[in-house]
Amino acid sequence: MFGIPGKQAVTMTDRASAQISKLMAQKGHKGLRIGVKKGGCAGMEYTMDYADEIDPNDEVVEQDGARVMIAPMAQMFLFGTEIDYEVSLLESGFKFNNPNVTEACGCGESIKFKDVEELTAEQAANGAPRLK
Repeated sequence: MFGIPGKQAVTMTDRASAQISKLMAQKGHKGLRIGVKKGGCAGMEYTMDYADEIDPNDEVVEQDGARVMIAPMAQMFLFGTEIDYEVSLLESGFKFNNPNVTEACGCGESIKFKDVEELTAEQAANGAPRLK
């Protein structure tokens, strides 16, 4: 739906693709669907759910056996994001390194994006088709 020809919408680190592949194999899902929704103290939150079907409007990214589907309404906000998987002494989880984020709350659970006009102009300057 939205993208630059020859460039994936998101990338995954080796740790992230290994964890996603592991989850897909354990649970028998087709992949993980990522998106954004309103919420949190900064205004938006990432979503990540198991996907048993690939929606024809999803942007599908496959890397090293891992499959991520990006919900249509989230594609502009997630373009250029690197998905990582971090493990620490107290917690483990996916981390989104997103160049489109302008602010994040102190707890790290919610984010604020550049406005739509700014995102569209930046992505058009990088060769993406303009949205109507």
